[in-house]
Amino acid sequence: MNEKVMSEKDNQPNWGEIAEKFDIWLPQLAPVGEALLETLAAKNGDRILDLGSGTGEPALSLARKMNGQVSIIGIDAAQGMVKVAQKKVIDEKLPGIEFQTMPAESISFDDNHFDRALCRFGVMLFEDPLKGLQEMHRVLKPGGHFSLAVWSTPETMLTLYWTYEVFKHRIAEDLYPPLKKVTSLGAPGLMETLLKEAGFDDFNVESITFHYKFESFDAYWDAVEASDILKMQYDALPDEERPQIRHEVGRFARDFIKDGVLVIPHDYLLVTGTK
Repeated sequence: MNEKVMSEKDNQPNWGEIAEKFDIWLPQLAPVGEALLETLAAKNGDRILDLGSGTGEPALSLARKMNGQVSIIGIDAAQGMVKVAQKKVIDEKLPGIEFQTMPAESISFDDNHFDRALCRFGVMLFEDPLKGLQEMHRVLKPGGHFSLAVWSTPETMLTLYWTYEVFKHRIAEDLYPPLKKVTSLGAPGLMETLLKEAGFDDFNVESITFHYKFESFDAYWDAVEASDILKMQYDALPDEERPQIRHEVGRFARDFIKDGVLVIPHDYLLVTGTK
C-alpha cells in the first residue's frame, strides 16, 4: 500500500514512520502469533509467505523455531516496517528468512510457489483485501495451507473502540481513529465471502478472545503515547486537551482493572484453510 495515501484515506497511522516504535505492542499481540504458527504447522523444507509482516512477527518467531529448515519471505508495503524487520534478521543472523517491500495485491512470485502463507492483522489493512487474498491463492501451491488473523467487530476491539469514542466528538470525521478500517472484515460471514471470491473453498473461521495485559492503566497509556499510534488524532487537538483524552479513556478502562492490573479482552477471527 502507498503509506501516504493509506494514512490519509483510512486514518491509519503512517506505518513507515512509526515502525521503530511499533514493537511496543508485540508482547500484547504474541498470543495471536502463537495461534497462527500452531495452525500453520510448518514442516521442514516448506516455502512460507508472511503477508503484511510489519516489523517481522510472527515470521521471525517461526524462523527462530525452524532454524533454517524452512524458507520464509515476509512482505509489507511499508518500507519502514520492512527495514526494521530485516535489521532483526541481520542482527540475529537468522537463517532462512528475509523481508521485502511489496504490496500484497501485487506479489512478485510465480504461481504455486509457496507451501504455506500467514498474515497477522494485515488483510483488513490491504488497499484491496480481495485482491490480496486472490494473490495469496495464486502463489500458494495446490494443497497449500494458510493461517490468517483479522480483528473482529468494532465493539470487541476495545482499545481502539475507546479512543474512537473519545476522539469522535473532538476532531473532524476524516481524522477519526481507524476503527472502521481495522474491524472492516469482522462482520459475520464477510471473511467467508471474500475467501470464496478469492478462490478458496476449504477453510474455517473461528472467533477467539485474547487479552492485553498491563500492570496499570498508566502503563497502558504510556504505550499508547510512546508508540505514536494516535499521532494523527493528537496532532488535530490543542495540546491542552491531551490530558482529557487520557482521562476519558481511563473511564472506559476502569471496569477492566482488578487489583491494579489492566486486562483488556479483544476478539479476533482465526482463519485457516487450504488451496
